[in-house]
Amino acid sequence: MKTYTLDHVQDELIGKTGTVERDLFEYELQMNLVGKAIKQTRQERNLTQEELGKLIGVQKSQISRIENNASNVTMETLLRVFTALKAKVTLQVELPNLSVNVG
Repeated sequence: MKTYTLDHVQDELIGKTGTVERDLFEYELQMNLVGKAIKQTRQERNLTQEELGKLIGVQKSQISRIENNASNVTMETLLRVFTALKAKVTLQVELPNLSVNVG
């Protein structure tokens, strides 16, 4: 039986690193993890979605959408959520000739 590495399977099924398909997959995965982290932190702080929404000025349904898929939210809203949850935020931007850390 032939075995394959995870990298090989991802390259075959999703696309090689650096392709549009792979970049989109990686982005969606990261946004999913951000949403799950927001939900977990909200629950640890004993806040309902409605209470968190009131803290940042959005409806409960918006909090639900963020927790389930953070890719459809503005940076401003995400920062308001993180502030309400008392989260430390570090932003790292890497461009071909520039690397910026804000935190």
